[in-house]
Amino acid sequence: MTKRMVAMVAGVALFIVAVGTVKFRQIQAGAAMAASFQPPPEAVTTLVAGQEVWPATLKAIGSVSAAQGVMVSADLPGIVAEIAFESGRSVRAGALLVRLDTKQEQAQLAAAEAQRVLARLNLSRIADLLSKGVISHSEYDRLDAEHKQADARVGEIRATIERKQIRAPFSGILGIRQVNLGQYLEGGAAVVQLQSLHPIYVNFAVPQQEVAPLRIGAEVRVSAEGMAGERSGRISAIDSVVDEGTRNVQVQATFANAEETLRPGMFVEAVVGLGAGEPVITLPASAINYAPYGDSVFVVADLKGPTGETYRGVRQQVVKVGGARGDQVAVLSGVKAGEEVVTSGVFKLRNGAAVKVNNDVRPANDRAPKPEDS
Repeated sequence: MTKRMVAMVAGVALFIVAVGTVKFRQIQAGAAMAASFQPPPEAVTTLVAGQEVWPATLKAIGSVSAAQGVMVSADLPGIVAEIAFESGRSVRAGALLVRLDTKQEQAQLAAAEAQRVLARLNLSRIADLLSKGVISHSEYDRLDAEHKQADARVGEIRATIERKQIRAPFSGILGIRQVNLGQYLEGGAAVVQLQSLHPIYVNFAVPQQEVAPLRIGAEVRVSAEGMAGERSGRISAIDSVVDEGTRNVQVQATFANAEETLRPGMFVEAVVGLGAGEPVITLPASAINYAPYGDSVFVVADLKGPTGETYRGVRQQVVKVGGARGDQVAVLSGVKAGEEVVTSGVFKLRNGAAVKVNNDVRPANDRAPKPEDS
């Protein structure tokens, strides 16, 4: 009985050893196959990096303001007797806009003119008496002062009447009127906006470290959403102080604006030309792999596999990017001219991955694209 039990245990042990040996060899074979397995190459598009010279520019967000702009207001209180303008029309300097009722002032003017005539007659009569020695010089001086007071009173009333004629202080474009016929206006009440649109200013802020290359007369190009093309102007003023809160400097550019496409309050993008640029490597924006720890690109090269065979693969290269124009991005360092760079499919690549180049369809690479839907 004991011999039979020992034989059974020995048989089971031999069976377990045999099965374990087989499984161990299977695992070893699987591991060797996994180690030698190469994933299929990823399909990508590429572009040979080229060098271009981009003019040095500075971009900023600006707002448009009128060279002259004011809310025309009533100088004195009164009732609107006449409205002599239409909203949105052009006017010349000095053009009548609104006339307030002056019936009371006209009556006062008539009385003052009559008083002045009487004072002049009295002065003329007393002058004859003075020449004959009938009256004293003090009496003549008193009547002369009364005549001057009457004359000044006439001038004062005429000035009041003129101040109730609200006129355009300069030539420009009117806004929408704020008054109605018969309305009573307080002193200082708004009448209508008046803006001079040509020339016109564009104000924008630049960081203090970017101010040094700016010069009076430098070209500035602006564009705005909904505005066809760009408008060109010149820097006319650079502020003398740096804003303590933002560390920015205000810059003002002047534009002719003969077509009146720029309007006060518009939001525009300004590009300032800073002269000759520097050579940069230009790549499509789709070639840049943006990441918090650093931007990179994948360069295609001949690489060696684990067994020493050569294959077409990619090398991840950290780059420093500059500005962008259209579909292109300037690469300041990290890529050399002539290197083949992956332009699409970068999101599925890793360092050393095998690739297959297919350039039948490439990403856009235009410095000034014109999309059909724009």
